[in-house]
Formats: sequence, structure tokens, C-alpha cells
Amino acid sequence: MLKFTDDHEWLRLEGDTLTVGITAHASAQLGDVVFVELPDVGTELSAGDDAVTIESVKAASDICAPLAGEITAVNDAIVETPSLVNDDPMGAAWFFKMKIADASALDGFMDEAAYAALVG
Repeated sequence: MLKFTDDHEWLRLEGDTLTVGITAHASAQLGDVVFVELPDVGTELSAGDDAVTIESVKAASDICAPLAGEITAVNDAIVETPSLVNDDPMGAAWFFKMKIADASALDGFMDEAAYAALVG
């Protein structure tokens, strides 16, 4: 299941694990990404907590946790090569995975058609 947030994050649910990244639209708005700081595995986050710091040639911004949960994995590849966020934002450039307690909480987020209408 793929969902989207108003903050241009994509969310992919597999079992009880949620993978979080930013959309191609967000990547384009940021410009060339030069730095990414990820949370530590094992960190417990509440919905809305700052999870990732991302810096580009244009701006610095934070990516927030869309739901409450525990960070189970981070993508070290984007720390080592931040430009992956520009090259493959919807694939190889995921930020983190988190174990969530309530998958039904995803119902409040947009599907692909609604997100396309938002950015279109």
C-alpha cells in the first residue's frame, strides 16, 4: 500500500513496517541534496516528531514521522551519497523504516490519485 502526506512524503506499508521517503515533487523543490541526517535505529517517535534533517543547495528542512513507531532501519546509502534523493526519490532513496502499531492510521493519508491532484 502506497500513501502520501501533505508534506510530500511517501509511505509504503509492508506488514507492520512503514517505509518513509520523499516524493519526486519534494526532491525537485529542494534542488540538489547535499546532506542527510537520519534517526538512530531503536528511536521511538511520535507522529509529527522530527525524524530526518535534509539539506540542499536551496534550503534545510526536517522530515517528520508520519505516525508513531520505532525506527527499525535507516538508509545509510543516502547519508553517504545524498544525491540519491534527487536521482531516485521514490525507490533507492527511502529514509527510514518504522514499526507501527496501527496500520489503519494510514487511512487518513492520500492515495496516489489524490496526491497527483495536490501537486498537479
